[in-house]
Amino acid sequence: MKLLKTLLVGLIMSLVCTTVYADSYADAKKMFDDAGIAIMFENAYGYALFPTIGKVGIAVVGGAYGEGRVYEQGKHIGNSNMMQGTVGLQLGASGYSQVVFFQDKRALTEFTNGNFEFGAEAQATAITAAAGASANTAGSSAVASGGKNNANVGSAGYYKGMATYTITKGGLMYEISIGGQKFSFTPL
Repeated sequence: MKLLKTLLVGLIMSLVCTTVYADSYADAKKMFDDAGIAIMFENAYGYALFPTIGKVGIAVVGGAYGEGRVYEQGKHIGNSNMMQGTVGLQLGASGYSQVVFFQDKRALTEFTNGNFEFGAEAQATAITAAAGASANTAGSSAVASGGKNNANVGSAGYYKGMATYTITKGGLMYEISIGGQKFSFTPL
C-alpha cells in the first residue's frame, strides 16, 4: 500500500506540477472566499482545507492524493490526508483545491474518526476549466469551474452535516469512474 501511495504521488506530481502548485492554506482559503463562499467559513462549526489535491487516471485505474488541515471553530486542530482510488474510463491528470465544511461538532467528529465512501463521478477538465457531477453516499454535487476563482457553489446545502466545495486548478482529464475516498486525521 505504501509503495502504491509513493508511486501515485510521484506520478501525480510529474504530470500535474506544471499547472498545479502547492498553495499556502491562507491562499487557498482566499480563493474560496473570492469565489463567494466566505460566509461558509464564518458560519461552519469547522472545516478541512486541502490546498492542492492531485488526480491522475490511466485507462481504467486512477487515484488522487492531497494533504490538508482541519479546523474547529477557526483553530487548527490537526492534519488530514485524502486518498482516492477509482476504476473506470479515465485519462489524464488534474489538480484542485477542496474544502469540506462541518455544520456541527457531530459532523466534525465523524470526519476526524475517518470515513470511507463509494462514489460515481463523471468529469472533464481542460487547463483550469472543469465540469462534472458526482453521486455518492454523502449526497450528490456538481462542479462548474472556469478558473481559480470559481468554486463549486452548486451544492450550497449541508448533507449529513457536511458540505464540500472544489476549485479546479488545472490539468487535462476525462473520467467516468467509480471509486472510494479515504480521509485520515492526525490531531496536533
